[in-house]
Amino acid sequence: MTYTLLNGLRVIESSAFVAAPLAGLTLAQYGADVIRVDMIGGGLDYARLPRMDNRRSLYWTGLNKAKRSIAIDLRHPQGRELVQAMVTAPGDDGGVLLTNIATPWLDHALLAARRPDVISCVIQGNADGSTALDYTVNCAAGYPAMTGTGAQGQPVNHALPAWDLACAYQAAFATLAAVMRRRVSGEGALLQIALSDTAFTTLSHLGLLAEAQLLERDRPAIGNHIYGAFGRDFLCADGQRIMVAAISLGQWQALVKACGIGTAIAELEARSGTDFRDEAQRYEARDAIAALVEPWFAARGYAQAESALSEHRVCWGRYGTVRELLARDARVDPTHNPVFETIVTPGIGAHIAAGAVARIEGETREPTSAAALLGTHTDEVLHEVLGLDSGAIGRLHDAGVVAGPERDPTR
Repeated sequence: MTYTLLNGLRVIESSAFVAAPLAGLTLAQYGADVIRVDMIGGGLDYARLPRMDNRRSLYWTGLNKAKRSIAIDLRHPQGRELVQAMVTAPGDDGGVLLTNIATPWLDHALLAARRPDVISCVIQGNADGSTALDYTVNCAAGYPAMTGTGAQGQPVNHALPAWDLACAYQAAFATLAAVMRRRVSGEGALLQIALSDTAFTTLSHLGLLAEAQLLERDRPAIGNHIYGAFGRDFLCADGQRIMVAAISLGQWQALVKACGIGTAIAELEARSGTDFRDEAQRYEARDAIAALVEPWFAARGYAQAESALSEHRVCWGRYGTVRELLARDARVDPTHNPVFETIVTPGIGAHIAAGAVARIEGETREPTSAAALLGTHTDEVLHEVLGLDSGAIGRLHDAGVVAGPERDPTR
């Protein structure tokens, strides 16, 4: 579901992969008119896995919901001119570019010569303009050395593109900040957001840079333990695995009560001279504490453990695959959670899709429009944004400068 809070704001998006498309999707889900510009036939990521048998990408369509699509031959000078004209078209809420594709013809100075108050949000790999992806940034950020079992010389990558996601939301936020400033001052802006800066500033915010600098140590890999408190995965008698988190004092006390290990914990504190009201001391004694918790889970099936944990308000979660999540968890069920809905995407069919994450009291949600086939809105956008008439648009089609709509592969 989408909101209408940003209705009227027009963003031209020229992008690929995750960070920039997700930034555009975020703006679109709050009501911005995000016009995605693609090469005729699709760009670098148009057929990226996973995809249907007809080659329609679930990855691409997932990131490009709620946007309008225009297909242009970006190698053609006239095609590039069209994109420049759309970015710099007049209107108080126009003049916004979102891109992660470095190209001289979308240079901010070039655009600002045509519209001085233009806002360009440019996502980069590294701040010096060199290439980087989430995977190459993450390996340098130290997290693979903290993930897994910590075997010497065997870093473990995680599957989540965390820095792409964080960068996307930073880009959306920065774009709106620049739009707000322009409404007051009339000034445009060049926003440059590097993927590596997103990652390394996050290390600073979470204390890891200071830990390495001031304490002169690297954080070790600790498996599925939670750093700095008590938390770990446990195996139930029926083979189901549960993750338990006892970070706050209340969570810790709830776990101890649910597992009935109060006496054993008190004895452990007395023997070791520790006070488990302190989360740091719980962390230091994590293995000894886990040895007391493990038998409780091992003696119970998942259903029995779930009942007891929920009764005592323990913070916990069940391990499972995405298919299992869909089958059993109401949090992704559109009939229970308004963040989700069922939409019909051309070339894919009906499926669950996520809308805007925020639940805003008093604001009406509108159904999300599915990711369009390439060029679905080509004629519409050229007419609305650039004022071209049908004859001019027809000549652009005849010259191969623009195209659309693409044929639905299911028909």
